[in-house]
Amino acid sequence: MDEKEEFPHKIWKALAEGGFLGIPIAEAYGGAGGDVLDMTIVVEELARRSGSIGLTFFMSSCFGAKTLQLCASEEQKRKYLPLLAQGKIMFSLSLTEPDGGTDVLGAMKTNAVDHGDHFLLNGQKVWTTSANVADFLIVVARTNDKVAKKADGISVFLVDKNAPGVRLRKLDKLGIRATQSFEVFYDNVKVPRENLLGEKDKGFYQILGMLNNERILTAALCLGEAQAAFDDALQYAKERKAFGRPIGQFQAIQHKIAWMRTKVELIRLMTYKAAWLQSLGRDCAIEANMAKLVAADFGGEVTDGGMQVLGGYCYSREYDMQRYWRDIRLHKVGPVSDEMILNFIGERLGLPKSY
Repeated sequence: MDEKEEFPHKIWKALAEGGFLGIPIAEAYGGAGGDVLDMTIVVEELARRSGSIGLTFFMSSCFGAKTLQLCASEEQKRKYLPLLAQGKIMFSLSLTEPDGGTDVLGAMKTNAVDHGDHFLLNGQKVWTTSANVADFLIVVARTNDKVAKKADGISVFLVDKNAPGVRLRKLDKLGIRATQSFEVFYDNVKVPRENLLGEKDKGFYQILGMLNNERILTAALCLGEAQAAFDDALQYAKERKAFGRPIGQFQAIQHKIAWMRTKVELIRLMTYKAAWLQSLGRDCAIEANMAKLVAADFGGEVTDGGMQVLGGYCYSREYDMQRYWRDIRLHKVGPVSDEMILNFIGERLGLPKSY
C-alpha cells in the first residue's frame, strides 16, 4: 500500500464489520459508546502494522465522529453517524490553509458567504487527508470578518466532495503514503444551509473539544510505530551475526535497544494517562499536549535507533524500518508542531503568551 499509495479499502471494510468504526459513536446512533481510551488502544495496535492504517481509523473516529457529535444537529447526527459506524460513508477534515500551518485563524482566507438557503464557499485548503476517498469534507471557513477576535466569525460546513467547484490536487508525501493528502480548491461551491454544522460564526469554539482527542490519538499513532520499530530491531539484534556472535551481544547495541524499550514505555505511560484523564472528563490539556510532544520526539529517536541497529539494511525498502522512520517524522510537525506544543504548555504554566 505504501509503494502504490493505495487506500486500504479492505481494512476499512473490516474495521466497519468488526464494529471498530462505531467505537466513538453513541449507542443511540448505532455505535458502541466508547471513549478516547478505547480509540487509543485501536490506533496503537493498527499503527504497529502501518501508520497509514492507524490514521485511516483516526480520520473516522476523531475528525469524523467527534466533530459531528460536537457540532451537528440531532437530525444531522441521526442521518450521518449510523452510516459512519457502518463504514458506508467517510469524512475528511479540510482545515489547514496554505499560508497558515499552525496559525489557522490568522491565515484563514477560505470564506463562505450567506445567501439565505445556501452559502457560497471559496478558498483553498492543504493537507486534507483522504479527501479522494471521502464522501464529505468537513470544511472550516470564515463567515464574518468584522470580529473583535480571530476565533470569532468561523463556521463549520459539511461539503459534498463531488459538489461542483470542488477540485483536488494530490501532494506527493514522504511517509503515510497509503492515506493520501491533498490541496483542495473551493470555487463558488454551493453549500445548502442544512449542511452548516452547529452555530454560524461559532465554529471554532465548537471544534475545540476535538483537540485533546487529536493530540492523544497522534501520540497513539507514534506509540504503535515506535513499538513496531523496537520489535523489529530487537528481533534483528538477536538474529544478525557479526564477528562470530549475535550483534545483540555487543554492549553498544544492547544499550541502544534498552533505551528504545524505555522510551516506548515512557510514550505509552504518558499517552495512556492523558487518554484515561480525558475518558473521565477531567482537564487534560497539558497532559494531552505533553503526550503528543514526547511521543513524536521519543518515537523519532526510537525509529532512528532502529535504523542504526539494522546498519546498511536500514536503507533497503525490503525492511519495514525505513517506513516506520518515514511515517513517524510527520508527527513532529503535524497536526501541530512541537514548537507550538511547547508554547501552549508554557502558557498553561502561567508564562506570557509567546505568539
